[in-house]
Amino acid sequence: MADPSSYRPQTGEIPTNPGVYRFRDPHGRVIYVGKAKNLRSRLNSYFANPAGLLPKTHAMVYAASSVEWTVVGSELESLQLEYTWIKEFKPRFNVVFRDDKTYPYLAVTMGEKLPRVQVMRGERRKGTRYFGPYTAGAIRETMDTLLRVFPVRSCSAGVLKRAQASGRPCLLGYIDKCSAPCVGRVTPEEHRALAEDFCAFMGGEAKRFIARLEKEMGAAVAVLDYERAARLRDDITALRKVFERNAVVLAEDTDADVFALHEDELEAAVQVFHVRGGRVRGQRGWVVEKVEDFTTPDLVEHLLQQVYGEDAEVQGRLPREVLVPVEPSNAQDLAVWLAGIRGAKVDIRVPQRGDKAALMSTVRENAEHALRLHKTRRAGDLTVRSQALQELQEALELPVPLLRIECYDVSHVQGTNVVASMVVVEDGLPKKSDYRKFSITGAAATDDTAAMHDVLTRRFRHYLVDKTAQVEAAELVATPAVAAAGANGAAPGAAAPDDALSDTTTPAPRAKFAYPPNLVVVDGGKPQVNAAARALESLGIDDVYVVGLAKRLEEVWLPDSDFPVILPRSSQGLYMLQRIRDEAHRFAISFHRQKRGKAMTVSALDGVPGLGDSKRKALLAHFGSVKKIKAASAEELTAAKGVGPALAAAIVTHFSPGGEGGGLGDTVPAINMTTGEVLET
Repeated sequence: MADPSSYRPQTGEIPTNPGVYRFRDPHGRVIYVGKAKNLRSRLNSYFANPAGLLPKTHAMVYAASSVEWTVVGSELESLQLEYTWIKEFKPRFNVVFRDDKTYPYLAVTMGEKLPRVQVMRGERRKGTRYFGPYTAGAIRETMDTLLRVFPVRSCSAGVLKRAQASGRPCLLGYIDKCSAPCVGRVTPEEHRALAEDFCAFMGGEAKRFIARLEKEMGAAVAVLDYERAARLRDDITALRKVFERNAVVLAEDTDADVFALHEDELEAAVQVFHVRGGRVRGQRGWVVEKVEDFTTPDLVEHLLQQVYGEDAEVQGRLPREVLVPVEPSNAQDLAVWLAGIRGAKVDIRVPQRGDKAALMSTVRENAEHALRLHKTRRAGDLTVRSQALQELQEALELPVPLLRIECYDVSHVQGTNVVASMVVVEDGLPKKSDYRKFSITGAAATDDTAAMHDVLTRRFRHYLVDKTAQVEAAELVATPAVAAAGANGAAPGAAAPDDALSDTTTPAPRAKFAYPPNLVVVDGGKPQVNAAARALESLGIDDVYVVGLAKRLEEVWLPDSDFPVILPRSSQGLYMLQRIRDEAHRFAISFHRQKRGKAMTVSALDGVPGLGDSKRKALLAHFGSVKKIKAASAEELTAAKGVGPALAAAIVTHFSPGGEGGGLGDTVPAINMTTGEVLET
């Protein structure tokens, strides 16, 4: 690992022109390519204070051993050169949008003598036209329907050779879903024309083919050729079925690609809908790890740069309009670059209202689902989980494996309805049966550190109590067995008879908190970690380790440490900590909302000691209103279901002139404080 100061160029040597720069490692490999309006300003930012850089940038400058730059004439030229070098060198520290490969494409191999229609995934091939992507079921149905009208070859090379050698077509040739060029039913030129028509239909020219078939059907009817007319009618129905499968979402003259993304601190998921002729013709998705300190506009710029650089060379599908969630960096230069690729003007816009904004919202939902699915699959992988747990153990220098991790989070709104959550992960997987909720009141609700101390104290006090109960239960199980053995004449150390054990042995009570974690994670930085550590220390627990995960920079804090532990941005251990923290946050917020909702509903009966929700409902059902309950005597109150003499006396006392509810007039019903709805009258 090189020291950045060993290869830092002199400030005066770096020009102030726009340009592109490259960092190389000791082996001469390019590990990062970037562009800048001012090379001197940008490069100096890497070397001014390396210790203050974010983790990924810190790793990059220490992995490099040299830096070089190229001056260009304009920012547009720097954009073009940056893309060329990223594509050529594939630097490992640059953002790379990985196609999720979830959806297949409908491909036509126009480069072959006899073009073939097939479903394809993976890398694009030269001389092949692609349509889609589609879902797996939809693409098979589309292909099967279109082969009825455009009977293009869909068999493999092996099947084609066997048919040519035997002189008999395959099954598709017999059922008229292939024109059978293998046995000479059509010439290669006629078969290629069918393939061209297939591509034209998939490219958006459906109306032309439907109109042509309708005209032929009319001509067949005119000459009383009803059999041919019936076949043409079925062909028209099939084409319309495929054509109408893609709903019209925009005006019919709209050709656009609609991009949306959903991101967190470590990753971003991107989805795009390809709209041609106002209809969604395809969908693609990517997931990218944030190994660079990119803002959302920077991500959008690199996304368009990568996607259209590839699509222009392979598919030539760049549309007139590109809709993005935010305006990309260097939007004007990017538009000029895309226009040069397309050969015509390209508009890059952010839709604000109307149908395009509504479609953008749909694409964004797909991006959210894609990122959630990606994280779920990543969390469920056994190898990844094992790697994450090992990385955490090594990074935190813990002497024990992390078999059980508990994470705590505090949630409130300006100090009201303060609650906390405890989520549990065992072997890298959530154990929801061990999740716990905590309500926090009194002095502990004054701030987050006090709340965290209170929660950890309560949780591990329960652990100590349950642990003691288990020990005592085990002693009680053993002691009667020894006594029974002595009563039967056996030696004190001998085993007791089976019947004695069966009569005296009772199962130990199931403990809720008897299994301690190896690691406690708290949501927060240094103050929260120190509060949690003090809580464990006050209980005499020294075999449970504590860390905190600060959300702003994803720093891992240890107790009584002045500096955080910085995990690499691509670390599996950091991903696991983040997932656990997010789950604790979700669980705490759900409990907070539930508690806040209950607090919003107040009733004059709430202050009666011993009166729960079910008995309160029984009273209201019996008397009809709070006013009648207040006027009832103790004997009358006992007529309600579940109300005994003691509770009836408590209600009468509560509403007496000297009681807590005695000053409440009839104008205080139960009211939902959020909606204003009167619940009890």
